[in-house]
Amino acid sequence: MSVYELPKVPLDEIDLSDEEFWLKDRAYRDGAFKTLRDEAPFAFFEERVIEGAPFPPGPGYRAITRHDDIWHISRNPQLFSSGKGSNIGDLPQEMNEFFGSMINMDDPKHFRLRNIVSRGFTPKEITRVEEQVRVRATKLVDDLLVRFPKAECDFVEEVASPLPLAIICDMMGIPEEDHKKIFHWTNVILGVGDPEFVGSYEELMTVALEMFMYAQALGEDRVKNPQDDVTSAMMNAVVDGERLTAQEFGSFFILLVVAGNETTRNAISHGMRLLTNNPDQKKIWFDNFDPHTKTAVEEIVRYATPVIHFRRTATEDTEVGGQKLKAGDKVVMFYSSGNRDERVFPDPFKFDVTRAVTPAQVGFGAGGPHFCLGANLARREIAVMFDEIRRRMPNMRITGDPAYLQSAFINGIKRMPCAWG
Repeated sequence: MSVYELPKVPLDEIDLSDEEFWLKDRAYRDGAFKTLRDEAPFAFFEERVIEGAPFPPGPGYRAITRHDDIWHISRNPQLFSSGKGSNIGDLPQEMNEFFGSMINMDDPKHFRLRNIVSRGFTPKEITRVEEQVRVRATKLVDDLLVRFPKAECDFVEEVASPLPLAIICDMMGIPEEDHKKIFHWTNVILGVGDPEFVGSYEELMTVALEMFMYAQALGEDRVKNPQDDVTSAMMNAVVDGERLTAQEFGSFFILLVVAGNETTRNAISHGMRLLTNNPDQKKIWFDNFDPHTKTAVEEIVRYATPVIHFRRTATEDTEVGGQKLKAGDKVVMFYSSGNRDERVFPDPFKFDVTRAVTPAQVGFGAGGPHFCLGANLARREIAVMFDEIRRRMPNMRITGDPAYLQSAFINGIKRMPCAWG
């Protein structure tokens, strides 16, 4: 797709707070964001009443749609707070931290927590996990070849979902028999707005509490009975005389398991569809895999942008890109738009596995203290999964249209058929 084939969407037709906007096809949405980038990169949108939501709508927000403005906001946390929430709607602070852990915190609280949990993401831990990634990916393909003799299945359920889920569960020391339960919980939490996954906010809270209590019990057990897993490393880490509490671990667990599972799953799903639709790019990468892996993985994340947006709140009167902002203004960084910004990426609607990695895509965030802690692990999982497909199922392709998640927050694919015969 070339940028010039996008529909021209009039500015006065765009309302990012309208649920109907997020049900439009991707070309329309891309056209709308191009209009915003070109004509109103700080457009203001009212917040809407969300049916069934227990909290009233907030005062509205500025939609930040250009790459460089997203980068500036992300790298200036003293001016743009995460502590008031990273999602558009306003929640009590205790709920923000319950659901979002450290992504809804500012320093020094954020620094303390990230410093402790990062002990589970040291080079030693990641190296150990990387070995598990290859083992898990190999087993996944072994099972596919046995279980599906007709060489066709649902790509999301059978290929993209199992690998990141298994890796996160392996890291945390979660037994195999609990994997399906964890998978269900993550679908419900990130499925808000999609009737297939969430029927009510009560159901959402029930699932979140179940997940929280499971994590607390896991964390408390690892304090008493440490094992060779990331949970033990986190729960027994002492940084400046402080440890992680079971409650803090419970909230971080929700963040880690949901983010680590869903976002990588969707990057792999979008990646397979992109390679199917761009066979020339698949050939370039698969014929010369190692030299192109770094750029190919970054391009998949750029194009997929699994997390559509995150919010910040201005802490004082300031200015971004010539636009004046007042203290208390909500700014919502639309990563999906920043990753299509023609000012930064030549021909941004072209999928190019050799695209330079600088300037950087913003799919993992745009630098700053809230840059994705698991970015390198996600990159590794994407690379290993496609290497396994390249070596053992080189004819794998998507054979039908994807069923997209109904969400303004996650660019998700629920189902998508594939074949490799």
